[in-house]
Amino acid sequence: MSERYRSVSLRVSLVSICAALYAIIGYLSHLGLFTPVIGVVRFWPSVFVPAVFAIAFDPWIGGVGAAIGIFISDMVIHGNPLLSLSVGVPANFLGFYVIGKLYRVNLPGYRLTICVVIELLVTLIVAYASYYLGLLPLDMVIATLVAFVITLVLSIILKGYGRKIVFAGSTGLMVGSAIIGVGVWAFSQAFLLPSGERNLPLWAALTWFVWTYVTEIPFIAILVPPIIRALEKIRLV
Repeated sequence: MSERYRSVSLRVSLVSICAALYAIIGYLSHLGLFTPVIGVVRFWPSVFVPAVFAIAFDPWIGGVGAAIGIFISDMVIHGNPLLSLSVGVPANFLGFYVIGKLYRVNLPGYRLTICVVIELLVTLIVAYASYYLGLLPLDMVIATLVAFVITLVLSIILKGYGRKIVFAGSTGLMVGSAIIGVGVWAFSQAFLLPSGERNLPLWAALTWFVWTYVTEIPFIAILVPPIIRALEKIRLV
């Protein structure tokens, strides 16, 4: 971490800005603004905000900002604090903390691409298998293919920091998406979900996992690299 970001007051300010931007853009995305839609699939572009903060400044700043931001937006969108604190908050904190940490790990470029390809293939296989079993709509499979192509192409053509961002973003989202998938399923076994559902079958964890990863990874891969580059040019990173 750069010496300039060790100040407690500055770190608190950065966390606050991250949380506010994440909550606001997330809520606007929920309303349908800035959000492409494929059938029933609503994408979640706001994830680029904590990813930028985790990479540009510090993993803790991005993770804590994401945790606070998702809690705020959850309270506005569905108003269930227990669900947010038990699933959304830990998933966002760990997911974006991992993104910030992995970005700082030095690995050869080809290994980064191989890791991303494996993660994308896992998601695609799970999505197709779920569709084949009647557990996912065709729209979700199409969205998975779109996310697969976008992320794969960027992981190949981007070099240096760009490729590291795609790798870190993909892996961090894998962690966060897995927590959300298992967490939502587990929550439904004891409590009523905001959608009115309860006692979801175990396969629902896979559905939530795929949904979360697919609707978020394109925006980290597309938006974060140029933003980090811009911040480097003005010497904020």
